[in-house]
Amino acid sequence: MEITYKGVLSFLGIALTVAAFLPYIRDIRRRAIVPHVFTWFAWGIATFIVFLAQLAARGGVGTWPVGVSGLVQLYVAVLAWRYRADTHITRGDWIFLIASLGALPLWALTADPLWAIVILTVVDLVAYGPTIRRAYNKPHEESIFMFAHFAIRNVLVVLALEHYSLATLLFPVALGLACLGMVVMLACRRRTLGLERA
Repeated sequence: MEITYKGVLSFLGIALTVAAFLPYIRDIRRRAIVPHVFTWFAWGIATFIVFLAQLAARGGVGTWPVGVSGLVQLYVAVLAWRYRADTHITRGDWIFLIASLGALPLWALTADPLWAIVILTVVDLVAYGPTIRRAYNKPHEESIFMFAHFAIRNVLVVLALEHYSLATLLFPVALGLACLGMVVMLACRRRTLGLERA
């Protein structure tokens, strides 16, 4: 198998995905990080379906980090449930979950990968709701490190794509910006609350 520039970028994207998730998973088990099960469940499902749609849109090796991420996100959701990481579920959290999961079947109604990715990108962004609420109130219970890694990882995903189109670019660009927004919000809230940690 010939090693290509895009393949190397994809491998780096997968490596960053693993590098971001390993300490996050370790911190969940130590109960230092408290992920919201609703967010991670919706993210995992939507991300893995986006991976399949990006493959159909000829994204090639650049989509592999997205597929790996989807599988690991589902595992984080299982850990969040197992450790009962966040037992404070609000009515708003239920609304975000129902809205995000309710949109999932819509992707199947279209044979066009672009519309599937548009819908699933919206699902993924809506699924941020419970995590944003929780992280705003308890910024020390989320990981700036992980969200920063994913912002960088999504840059690598974009560079590794074999075919550029709205269908292949929308998800990694939108999620990269969302991760960057989380980094800024967490940093500002920690500073405001005096909770800066090394």
